[in-house]
Amino acid sequence: MNYWLFKSEPEVFSIDDLKNCKNETSTWEGIRNYQARNFLRDTAKLNDKVLFYYSSAIPTGVVGTAKIIKEGYIDHFAFDKKSEYYDEKSKLDKPQWYMVDIQFESKFQKIITLEEIKSYKELANMRLVQKGNRLSVFPITKSEYDFILKLGSKK
Repeated sequence: MNYWLFKSEPEVFSIDDLKNCKNETSTWEGIRNYQARNFLRDTAKLNDKVLFYYSSAIPTGVVGTAKIIKEGYIDHFAFDKKSEYYDEKSKLDKPQWYMVDIQFESKFQKIITLEEIKSYKELANMRLVQKGNRLSVFPITKSEYDFILKLGSKK
């Protein structure tokens, strides 16, 4: 099993939006970075665990969990001229972008802020706190996932 951190802007797609989707599932589309795309296409697997993170928010931080329920497949929004994720360079016979489907698992009692995450020595090597990491999808370790899950379950 793999563990991931997926970033979203809450005004674009929130943990509550995921929870309110039919069957509490949604596509995770619109990834337009090649390294993040590679993670979705090549590494993300069925039932992998996801930390749901708010970026471009005040405060930024982890707000809940989800799991992958469909492994990487072609992001068809890249071919839809009406979609904000349209990419004229992506072709059906040579697609560039991939997505996964996720399912809601939990919403934390409180946001686990980036500032709080940075305060724990157990999370000092987490990719999230490394300089220059701006990816919207990236792997984390089981121990990082478990540690943040414990923080999220505290009241």
